[in-house]
Amino acid sequence: MPDAGWHKTEVAWAWLYHLLRWGLAGVFIYAGALKLADPGGFAEIVARYGLVPQALVPWVALGLPALEVLAGLGLILEFRGSLSSITAMLLIFALVLWFGVLRDLDIDCGCFSRNEVAEHHGLRQALYRDLIMLAGAAYLYWWRWRGRARRGPGGWRLRFDPLETKVKS
Repeated sequence: MPDAGWHKTEVAWAWLYHLLRWGLAGVFIYAGALKLADPGGFAEIVARYGLVPQALVPWVALGLPALEVLAGLGLILEFRGSLSSITAMLLIFALVLWFGVLRDLDIDCGCFSRNEVAEHHGLRQALYRDLIMLAGAAYLYWWRWRGRARRGPGGWRLRFDPLETKVKS
């Protein structure tokens, strides 16, 4: 008989995967939707960083939130490339926030809407939040890699019965 503790651990890891995936997707959908509701406010925040040419600021102010929403929806539906898109955006956001911290900029992170500025406590906290989300994305990658390691040739999952000595496909 299989060890019941092993099964409970597997179920807990699976729930953690789904909760992190849905949570990360929800954050991106929420943040993107808020910015799409006020693209002018987000454009002001983007312009204040001074990293994007002025002519491209309106395009970034519309395109980036749309990409956030689409990547979040893709992560919920587990579309290929959505986790990579979210991870890439988190890396870029962390670098931009780090840039702001190093330059001691006194601006909103631009993570959510302009109306939520009072709730944020600076760029450093936003950077820490992004690093925590990157750790969550790393777990999602680990979980997927772990699942692929259990697959056999041709992508078929291998069924393993710990009481039997051979692996069935």
